[in-house]
Amino acid sequence: MGVQYRKLGNSDLKVSPIGLGVMQFAGGRGAFQTMFPSIPEKERDQIIQRALEGGINWFDTAELYSGGQSEKYLAASLQAAGADDSRVVIATKWSPFLRFATNIRKTINIRLNNLKPYQIDLYQIHNPWSFSSPEKEMEMMAELVRAGKIHSVGVSNFNADQMYRAHQALTDLGLPLASNQVNYNLLNREIESNGLLDAARELGVTIIAWSPLASGLLTGKFHKNPEILARTPPVRRRRLENQLESSQPVIQVLDDIAQKYGTEPAQVALSWLINNQGDLVVAIPGASRVGHVEESIGAMNLQLSEKDLKRLDEVSRKYKGG
Repeated sequence: MGVQYRKLGNSDLKVSPIGLGVMQFAGGRGAFQTMFPSIPEKERDQIIQRALEGGINWFDTAELYSGGQSEKYLAASLQAAGADDSRVVIATKWSPFLRFATNIRKTINIRLNNLKPYQIDLYQIHNPWSFSSPEKEMEMMAELVRAGKIHSVGVSNFNADQMYRAHQALTDLGLPLASNQVNYNLLNREIESNGLLDAARELGVTIIAWSPLASGLLTGKFHKNPEILARTPPVRRRRLENQLESSQPVIQVLDDIAQKYGTEPAQVALSWLINNQGDLVVAIPGASRVGHVEESIGAMNLQLSEKDLKRLDEVSRKYKGG
């Protein structure tokens, strides 16, 4: 069975249920120096090549990822793979911190130059922390659409009220809000109870799940091999250590189901995420090696039974965090 592509909200973009987040491509530089190791060019090229071969057609990056270095590396690896602009969907983000919305207009050419020769299919507000209102931000985004600088508009880390405001502002300008990128996985289901998921469904806005494997916790590797956790950078290790014991019941169920299907826990966790809410949710796991991409490809082709989806739903609802 081939990949079944999904519409991104009410835009005309069609994406694979799982894309590829390339934040890791910024590893070894700037603020990401202590979070992720540097990935050699050859490995980056192989990651992108395998993603394309496996049916992944969209890639998510951001200005914030080492000042756009991730964008440059993504474009270079796509070119190395011979990827045609018309066959890939590129998503990037404007960094709003300590800025006004007019900066969206001022910095768009930097984003375009970093990603050249690829266009920006989805341009997102990275978080709601600018000096400007959602309405003003959407006004600037609509200006870029009209100028042909970007194709579609999304937001990231917006709560339900902020998303409603952004959606209404774009609607008034004759454009759809395609997506809202938020933290969502089996260990973080807050959007199901705070109104965000219901609002997205009502508005026809796709949820893009970042950290879909809870920083690797849902792979089970830290539970089975504590020495891996010991080698993890301190900024990530402390958070993971706090969740290790409390997440064990979820990991056990993932293991059980993975054995049943002859697959990996990570693939089970991703399959649950992209199927438990119908077509409403897509995910962007990262990859620091080709094996991570293989997991994503396998997850898109893994169809869990209703019984197994329910079992995961029930055990994860009992999780209370670390």
